[in-house]
Amino acid sequence: MKVINLHKDENELIALAVENNRHAQHQIYYKFAPKMLSVCRQYIKDMHQAEDIMITAFMKVFTNLKNFESKGSFEGWIRRIMINECISFIRVQKKVKFIEDETFFEERHNNIESKFSVEDIQFLIDNLPDGYRMIFNLYAIEGFKHQEIATMLSISEGTSKSQLSHARKMLQDNIIKLKNYHNGTE
Repeated sequence: MKVINLHKDENELIALAVENNRHAQHQIYYKFAPKMLSVCRQYIKDMHQAEDIMITAFMKVFTNLKNFESKGSFEGWIRRIMINECISFIRVQKKVKFIEDETFFEERHNNIESKFSVEDIQFLIDNLPDGYRMIFNLYAIEGFKHQEIATMLSISEGTSKSQLSHARKMLQDNIIKLKNYHNGTE
């Protein structure tokens, strides 16, 4: 069995792309575009807008590729650019308002057995208010801490916690409604 050093290949690909090698940029784009479209779609409901944002973010990736320091994963670096581009888009659209609510509920994790499809789950997340959805995605999906989210969005840490708490409560309520709908009891 032959072992292929993918990390070395990725570094070579990055080096070529920094030199504006279109083939290398093309390879990077096609390697990461599906995952990054999924990331953008988590923040942006409309698939066409999510794709436009992803393409804009990839332009920033290639423009700033020389700044990538190989300290961590390349995919993670790209993902961060995608998230920042989504947040910028939402801010420009003025679609998100954070309620400065410092109270939040104690987190309880209900293990609801679900047979929901990915589409059902995405539908539930999509129907959260923009602020709740953004905080939920950053915390629960991307793994950012409340302090990081507060810094990224220029809000207080308490507001981040509150928004997450409200998002979870809304998701739990909507999961019950969806479960009842699937069971024919609603």
